[in-house]
Amino acid sequence: MSTGKIDLHTHSTASDGSLSPSALVSLAGEKGISVIALTDHDTLSGLKEFLLAAESMPSVTAVAGVEISVDMAGSEVHIVGLFVDPDSASLEELLREIRGNRDTRNLQIIARLREQGYMISLEDVLQVAGGESVGRPHFAKILVEKGYFETTKSVFESCLRRGGSAYCSRKLPEPQRAIDAIHKAGGLTFWAHPLATRGGELSSVRKFLKTLIKLGLDGVEAYYTSYTAQQQKAMIELANINELLISGGSDFHGTNQLGVEMGSGMKETLLVPEEVYLKLDEAIKLRKGNRLLDLTASTLA
Repeated sequence: MSTGKIDLHTHSTASDGSLSPSALVSLAGEKGISVIALTDHDTLSGLKEFLLAAESMPSVTAVAGVEISVDMAGSEVHIVGLFVDPDSASLEELLREIRGNRDTRNLQIIARLREQGYMISLEDVLQVAGGESVGRPHFAKILVEKGYFETTKSVFESCLRRGGSAYCSRKLPEPQRAIDAIHKAGGLTFWAHPLATRGGELSSVRKFLKTLIKLGLDGVEAYYTSYTAQQQKAMIELANINELLISGGSDFHGTNQLGVEMGSGMKETLLVPEEVYLKLDEAIKLRKGNRLLDLTASTLA
């Protein structure tokens, strides 16, 4: 199989992206992207539309994914699952719990914003969000629409960033639960943008990675939209040393995150090699084959 550009980290309106799942596929076709993964936050709800749209576009291979935030020693870490079953009951059960925690946090944010004179309601936010996974970008968008701020960036800088006046934390699952749920759904697990969320500290990434590997992590996102060439090289070397799989993507959110393009990332410097997808495709086929052998063995036992 020969591929062109690939992007294994994108978001749709099912979470905090600005394009629908089917529109993502259309854009991928326009940009000459041959493999694209939809990895919405804490929801599988956009995957069926996404996969169906790809069926009518032979030039685009669609990979079903999800992105889950987990708590590691008080720090938020993101786990991306690729090649998951969109109908996985066990994965959906975990995601439903996480979205419930989001809902609790969202009510707290609304209360804090109203205390500061920003008159928004839950109905306002839900209408802007559209999907079932509601997050801070949706609050930022409604605050801009109501004229309280000029840009969503200024909203985060003023009150929604961690430590901001309206910021509220949410309860996150332990990484083991996310990794196990993704594996049970037939997927592969990756630590998303490690250097982007660990302050660029490679020593911190190494420490966290040791723990995640013990929990069953399959790989790391070594190619990412904001990585420097040096950071990308360091993550590839770290993956190879630990015999981990490699993934990569733009973290595309459409107009909800300006300056990041699908397939090419920030300042169009991202290029995920085709061999990345080919190795992942090989790994998932091998895993599915092993699972089939295990099921056959248990049936015959």
